[in-house]
Amino acid sequence: MIKKPGFSLLFLAIINLFAATLCWSGPSSIPPGEAGAKAVLEKSPRHHEWASIPVPGADIKLQSFVAFPERKNKAPVVIVIHEIYGLTDWIRAVADQLAADGFIAIAPDLLSGKGPGGGGTEAFASRDDVVKAVRELSPPQVVAMLDAVKSYGTGLPAATSKFAAIGFCWGGSQSFNYATVQPSLGAAVVYYGTSPAPESLAPVRAPVLGLYGEDDARVTTTVGPAADKMKELGKVFVTHIYKGAGHGFLRAQEDRDGANLEASRQAWPATTDLLRKNLE
Repeated sequence: MIKKPGFSLLFLAIINLFAATLCWSGPSSIPPGEAGAKAVLEKSPRHHEWASIPVPGADIKLQSFVAFPERKNKAPVVIVIHEIYGLTDWIRAVADQLAADGFIAIAPDLLSGKGPGGGGTEAFASRDDVVKAVRELSPPQVVAMLDAVKSYGTGLPAATSKFAAIGFCWGGSQSFNYATVQPSLGAAVVYYGTSPAPESLAPVRAPVLGLYGEDDARVTTTVGPAADKMKELGKVFVTHIYKGAGHGFLRAQEDRDGANLEASRQAWPATTDLLRKNLE
């Protein structure tokens, strides 16, 4: 048999490539888009439950979706603050992905008790009604509810004392605002939410991560002033503005000719990196 020159080297290269492929786990998973959220929840292997969380000083109990990770040691807590559309399957799927990433994720329905018949998001007749009700929530109300969720979450037997907030759209603004009033917050993640007024940022202790679509000037025009003030104050505010992406890119991943999906693929690892660095 005549041996072709370089055959053994070529064979070795193929074997090495195959071995590398087996070892490579690929990019980390990201939450589904809105259309796939319900199916993901139905197939999730993780433990989900509903909690009824009392809010001190208020005659309400927050109906909250809780997703638990599968891990042998205690986990930090991430509060998931919903969009202006209330607590949806999509927000619950985001919580499920956070649990897959190792966190106890709690998504409260901040409209609990405010819907027809004393219900929450699900009780409203239309999405427009939900939007109107969310807009009527005052910042002090929201902070009181988030504090109640924090106390509940960090009091769970499987939880550590460390916690963070992550929010989307309206919830992103609330996540940043929460960092201005809750000194124990370990991290705040802001998905395409407007920034607080610069003069309110002095109390911030937690690192803040802001994730935005390039084509979302209503929101991105508030980022610069906040970033300048945070830098002046010596505080951490890391921002990413994704080319061609629009508002709500993590939920609407199929939109904008792939730009929203690409933004999502970059934003989610940045999110989990920040959370692990500051909570684990």
